[in-house]
Amino acid sequence: MSKLKNIIRQLTEKDFQNIYDMLMDSNADKSAALLKFFKERQLSDNKIMSELDVNPNAYYTLRSRLNEKIEEYFVQAMESPKADILKKVSNVNDIIYTKKKTIVVATLKKLEKELVDYDLTSELISIYKNLKKFHINSPEHYHYSQLYNKHIAYTLAIDKAEDLLGDYFKKYGHYYLSNEETTKTELGMLVKEIENVSRLYQSHRLFVYKNALGIFHNLFIDSKYIPEDSESIEDSFEKIDRIFSTYSSDVHYHHLKIVFDFLKFHFYKRENDIKKSDTYFYDMNENASIFLSNYSFYTFPAFFLSGKMEKSKQLGTTSELVEENAVIFSDYEPDPLDIPKYVMYYTYVAMGYFYAGKYDMAAKKLNVLLNEITFKKYQETQVEIKTLLALQYCLMKDDDLFNQLMSSIQRQIRMLGKKKLDHIVAMSKAMKAALSNNTVKMRAAKIKMQFNRINLDKIPYFTTVRYITFNEKLIKEMSE
Repeated sequence: MSKLKNIIRQLTEKDFQNIYDMLMDSNADKSAALLKFFKERQLSDNKIMSELDVNPNAYYTLRSRLNEKIEEYFVQAMESPKADILKKVSNVNDIIYTKKKTIVVATLKKLEKELVDYDLTSELISIYKNLKKFHINSPEHYHYSQLYNKHIAYTLAIDKAEDLLGDYFKKYGHYYLSNEETTKTELGMLVKEIENVSRLYQSHRLFVYKNALGIFHNLFIDSKYIPEDSESIEDSFEKIDRIFSTYSSDVHYHHLKIVFDFLKFHFYKRENDIKKSDTYFYDMNENASIFLSNYSFYTFPAFFLSGKMEKSKQLGTTSELVEENAVIFSDYEPDPLDIPKYVMYYTYVAMGYFYAGKYDMAAKKLNVLLNEITFKKYQETQVEIKTLLALQYCLMKDDDLFNQLMSSIQRQIRMLGKKKLDHIVAMSKAMKAALSNNTVKMRAAKIKMQFNRINLDKIPYFTTVRYITFNEKLIKEMSE
């Protein structure tokens, strides 16, 4: 929220007026009023809500949409000159066939300079292709042939790096649900492969891609790994920030900033720098839906959900998640083909209902998940979700559904091995104790004993148990 206020207060009068007019023209009167409040008056959020006559959820939606409109304004401002260049490139063939050679060559060289400034490699290929044609009888033919070949190879390298990013995060999702050591090894190989590709060229774009993957690998796979050309993870962040600042007109980089905000959020959380971590958390929270939808090619966005759940637990605001999620994810459409993200999203939503005491709704979401996904490759994940569903039945005191589900869980535990799922075994015993015929005091004691056995510190893979707060409130509710 503070970031949005700071951005608005730093707007030039021209930009402020343009954005204000844009909002008024689109009948977004309250968004325009909110823009004015942030720019011209020092009011608290509660006072602004009162002035606008909106509730907290509507206020949250307003500021989120205002943030999107401001971003949209600046993106359009950046795209205008770039669009003009691309239009000129698309008209090159008309010039080639209608203008004198000197004019054609001068035009191509001017476009070359502009395309280099915007790092538009694919379009440069077209320019060099024509320049070498027009210099076929000149010594410069070799020079432009080399540039043409170089940019063909460079474009292939960029495509390769992007493919490696996509492959890595798809494979990581599989690893997170399956915990297969062979997949972990393959992830390490992909890190080395993108390093090899980035060595081929001194390219800021390859550097950005390599670090998007490398920093993630450090955070979630190997904390000893440091991306090449960097002394530390913070050093990598500083270099990336300088690249984004240098190429501020690059729309691609404008959108990739959120990927590195996500990585910074998790990095500073790991370093216990709560102030910095919170800064990136609140910035990302306003864009959670679009991040979850559109960034799986560049990172593993589903981890923001687990980070958000953890943050809510720390702040004691888990009971507010249902209302907040209804606003943040109102237009989000989960993709059942992206199984890891689908599993984590529905688990997160179910836990929102769980903390709101709406166990029937939590059970409904978990049943949707179990029915819509084939868990053939992810048997352990299926057990995890069934265990969370069983907890809802336990709290609803629905013995029939609980016992039926528990029989299924126990069969899978025997098949997969108790040692691997000892936290699930402990949860199962705690739930059985909750529905036993013992006294309330004895039930509570047995539940607490099983909860104390659960240790998730050494579990790097997906587990629903991590989402649960094992406190006296839960023990009381289960035992009574």
